[in-house]
Amino acid sequence: MEKQRMNIARVAPGVYSAMMGLERYLNECGLEANLLHLIKLRTSQLNRCAFCIDMHWKDLRAAGESEQRLYGLDAWEESPYYTDRERAALAWTEAVTLLTEGYVSESVYRAVQPHFSEKELADLTGAVAAINAWNRLNVAARTTPGTYRAPSAK
Repeated sequence: MEKQRMNIARVAPGVYSAMMGLERYLNECGLEANLLHLIKLRTSQLNRCAFCIDMHWKDLRAAGESEQRLYGLDAWEESPYYTDRERAALAWTEAVTLLTEGYVSESVYRAVQPHFSEKELADLTGAVAAINAWNRLNVAARTTPGTYRAPSAK
């Protein structure tokens, strides 16, 4: 385990503040909190961001998410624990995150449309973009995982 390179919030507060502004919007946009955390956790798995995996796993557990759904997330396509809306969001999340494997396909877009309004899909895309940015910031900074404490469930 390598030591943390930098504290982005401290050395670049403008970057951190801008990211937190986006988070505030996403938390109020109307998408379900657990869905947002689920796509953040899946994105963080894809990007191998240990800090964000730790954070969103803890957030989901604090919100009452089951261990079974968390353990199965890496194989969500083969696991029966997710709703059709969650499956559509996870497929969209992977397509938007893994752009180096090709564009977001028309078939993924058609599959997500019945489950999300146009605004919800724009917000979901914003959430995927945000967690991808957080992952890149934390991986580059080598932010130390394990220290995050989830807020109490509401």
